[in-house]
Amino acid sequence: MNSPSPPLPPDDPQRALVVARPDQDATLPFVSLAGDTYTILISGGQTAGRYCLIDMFVPPGGGPPPHRHDFEEMFTVLEGEVEVTFRGAQTILKMGETANIPANAPHHFRNVSEQPARMLCFCSPAGVEEFFLSVGVPAKSRKAVPEPLKPAEQEELKLKAANLAAQYRTEFLHP
Repeated sequence: MNSPSPPLPPDDPQRALVVARPDQDATLPFVSLAGDTYTILISGGQTAGRYCLIDMFVPPGGGPPPHRHDFEEMFTVLEGEVEVTFRGAQTILKMGETANIPANAPHHFRNVSEQPARMLCFCSPAGVEEFFLSVGVPAKSRKAVPEPLKPAEQEELKLKAANLAAQYRTEFLHP
């Protein structure tokens, strides 16, 4: 016999509707990282930490290094295509396709095409957006192509990311 479900909690009027308009709202956080530009559409601060939603503009060749983390991550390709490597196996995601990366699984993605790609990245629970903001460089807009970093700047950024990774439940892996 199933026990009755507890009643739903009351509405929390302290939480508000959040609307993100990445092409119209210049106050959204835009950050360049790993050759990409990420726009924080919905932050954990706006969802009581339940999830975050990030718009990812990935130029040709862009994408993070191999890594893993203890939160769920889902990508939906809105424009272009990206190659997702999951536990060593490669899969091409095209416009309209979605992939879920289970927590703790090694993975990375790369835009291997000659055109920019755009993805939505959903992470649960939230927190990775804070990592991106702590490590990345502010960008001017959602489609801003990051300026190439000098080798010394790249090394500094890699060191900063490596030093902060554990705090944000992330581990970088060697290819």
